[in-house]
Amino acid sequence: MTLEIYDLTHKFHHHMPEWPSTPSVNVIVDKFHAKDGVHQVRWDGIMHRCTHMDAPIHVTENTPGIGSYPTWRLCGTGVAVSIPKGKWGVITPEDLESVSPAIKEGDIVMINTGFHHKWADSDEYFAYGCGISGAGAQWLVDKKVKCVGYGCQANDHPIATKLVDHGLGPSQPHLIQEYKDATGRDPKEDFPDWEPAHKTLMVKGGIPGIENVGGDLDKVTGKRCFFTAFPWRWSEGDGCIVRVLAVIDPDQTFRFETGQ
Repeated sequence: MTLEIYDLTHKFHHHMPEWPSTPSVNVIVDKFHAKDGVHQVRWDGIMHRCTHMDAPIHVTENTPGIGSYPTWRLCGTGVAVSIPKGKWGVITPEDLESVSPAIKEGDIVMINTGFHHKWADSDEYFAYGCGISGAGAQWLVDKKVKCVGYGCQANDHPIATKLVDHGLGPSQPHLIQEYKDATGRDPKEDFPDWEPAHKTLMVKGGIPGIENVGGDLDKVTGKRCFFTAFPWRWSEGDGCIVRVLAVIDPDQTFRFETGQ
């Protein structure tokens, strides 16, 4: 068998970087080999940590939970594409239209912005990171892709989140003036809506969005792959940590059994 399997997931651990919100993640050892003869840990935290998938109910009331995504959206062929971005960079429809390999209807899409190399407990990754625009999300919906993963801090641009004056924010009010100083515009001029990409992708399009893709992403960027990303079968869950895999078959000798 010639399959090559790549892990596009960041490592999950007690001190991993977290999007600026509460609570944090705590991993507590409940049982010890020396004392109890077994090792057991208790995990305490929210599901929007590390490499994870969001559900429509996370952003809009009376919509489906994470277990409602049909399984056909969670595995299949697609592309890992390079769309490099810098501080506050925006992933646009034009970016998506011009990538190679081209994004096709029914694809799973993994977007490499380069920010997975900056994955850290830092403003550089979270507050000054990049993200897709509402228009970019609409492009993906119109293209009828199956699932989307981002090698950056979230499904949305950080200036379209509660970090500035949206929703529960501003939780990072200094970003408002910093954005004005850097661009000469008010953040609400460029990002008038609260998390439009989340709502467009998941609520309008039914498309799962995966945040904080990383790991071996560079190794498959520019390639067509078979992707998998399975969350828990949690009917009302607002999100779920996932392990994202990319599989390629360079020699084209692998075949599934017929089931007979």
